[in-house]
Amino acid sequence: MSIVPFRERLAQGRLIVFDGGTGTELYNRGVFINKNFDVLNLQQPDLVKSIHQSYLDAGAEVIETNTFGANQLKLRTHGLADSVTEINLAGAQIAREVAGDQALVAGSMGPLGIKIEPLGPTSFDEACAYFEQQVEPLLAGGVDLFILETFTNVDELGQAVRAIRKHSDLPIVASMTVDDEGRTILGMPPELFTAALDKLEIDAIGLNCSVGPKIMLDVIQQMQEYTDKPLAAQPNAGHPRLYQDRTIYMCSPEYMASYARKLIKSGVQIIGGCCGTTPEHIAEIARSVKALQPGRVQLNPIMPKPETPPVEPVPLAEKSRLARKLSQGEKVVSIELTPPRGCDPSAILSKAKILHEKGIDAINLPDGPRASARMSNQIMSLLIHQQVGIEPIPHYCCRDRNLLGMQSDLLGLYAAGIHNILLVTGDPPKLGDYPDATAVFDVDAIGLTNLVYALNHGYDLGRNPLNQPTGYLIGVGVNPVAVDLEKEISRFFYKVEAGAEYAITQPIFDVESFRRFLDRIDSHRIPILAGIWPLASFRNAEFMQNEVPGVEIPDLIMQRMYDAEQRGEGRLEGVKIAQEMVQALRDEIQGIQVSAPFGKLEGALQVVEAL
Repeated sequence: MSIVPFRERLAQGRLIVFDGGTGTELYNRGVFINKNFDVLNLQQPDLVKSIHQSYLDAGAEVIETNTFGANQLKLRTHGLADSVTEINLAGAQIAREVAGDQALVAGSMGPLGIKIEPLGPTSFDEACAYFEQQVEPLLAGGVDLFILETFTNVDELGQAVRAIRKHSDLPIVASMTVDDEGRTILGMPPELFTAALDKLEIDAIGLNCSVGPKIMLDVIQQMQEYTDKPLAAQPNAGHPRLYQDRTIYMCSPEYMASYARKLIKSGVQIIGGCCGTTPEHIAEIARSVKALQPGRVQLNPIMPKPETPPVEPVPLAEKSRLARKLSQGEKVVSIELTPPRGCDPSAILSKAKILHEKGIDAINLPDGPRASARMSNQIMSLLIHQQVGIEPIPHYCCRDRNLLGMQSDLLGLYAAGIHNILLVTGDPPKLGDYPDATAVFDVDAIGLTNLVYALNHGYDLGRNPLNQPTGYLIGVGVNPVAVDLEKEISRFFYKVEAGAEYAITQPIFDVESFRRFLDRIDSHRIPILAGIWPLASFRNAEFMQNEVPGVEIPDLIMQRMYDAEQRGEGRLEGVKIAQEMVQALRDEIQGIQVSAPFGKLEGALQVVEAL
């Protein structure tokens, strides 16, 4: 029997039946859910082979390799990072042996399980390289095509396509997954992700996983308006339910087959199943396909809607008073005040009034510094803005919020009049008072900078247009004396490329190291505010040196603080050292952010005089 090539089948308008859930069948046959399914290609090849055979017997025309999660990053969590090639090669060979001359073999590849640029530190090139590690052994094992499944990010899927195209011109089916609202996890609607996928060098566009056939039908009907590429649908057998400690999918084979017919009539040419679907489901779907062959239902194409016109972002000088001074090259001063541990803001408000009267430009407010529980710096910022009038700069960290919460916070803060912000990754909870608390870290400071840049340009993470853009002055943190300085500089460059408009450093105690750092970042130079910390005592210096990440105090300064402490002049010496830092750097920076240790303003204001 001669197998009709995949592209030829598509060109003929033939309906193509894919298999169902390999993971579901492994689970049904006794493999625990916490087991790595991909390594079974090496450990239990006969089990994997029997599942492929059952789908082939049910009428599947395309068998997917058991390699969905066989990338280095996901395998690493099971101690299998060095087995990428062996697992993928075995997966392809097993499927090829079963398919023989009766079916085609699709090399299955899923997402990496990490955030890539612009939401994370992993670059496009790095992501592409991870995918290439799968592509080469899958090709060596004899796959006929590739299927990219369960992707939530079109940029990541694009890198998977790029990896394949670097080595092969085999057909590619690219499949996204959506929620019950028909959007990706980042909120991207069907018209946007379909249009983005349509531009890639792929053969078919589809949906799989996450939702049942009803929701998938609704989304497919929207997608067909934005592409003329063949459509693919591989729904779950409904939403999973837990029954007697077992995960059960409730959609019957007959129900799935009824929706397969509806999907085909809505333009789907490739049909199969995902989680919860079994050989019985595929057998019913295959019978429905036979009744509807030979062709794909032709629909009157609808022209894509015109793209939303670009939004004009708020000019830098109009974002805030602080932004205006930065844009004009003026020196600026911010004082850092830590939000209170209780619910009484009066002491901070009193200090803010003093600073406002002294002509300080802004008040910097950390976000749960050192992972401690304090009053929300967002609320504190609002109180200062409304009751005092001086501009706040709230830190906004990634530790405590998911992407949806971040967007909500940022839209709300801007609407309330807070237009300056400092974006930081945040200290892990284990450093603070609640080491058992759970961190989120959906993104890091680089991804967060991209998010705010998007809001400033009138769209959210799902690329949905906003009715009005934000106009945040985007600040980021940087550590000129980081232990891994190469990595720190690389991350700083990423932040600038993502849209950072100014940076605040960790406390500076070593002038020469800071100058060397400035030389290194010259190609990505943005206004720099030097962090200045007037040491309160030798004990404070010891604490900063040993327990505050990112702070490095030279031995000479430690000795000066020790000697001054013996004279009873520790605080005075700390202020003097801070003033020396400012005087030495004033011509190389655009301002300073001065901390007020223990909430005492006197030393901080004395340091400001040196500018």
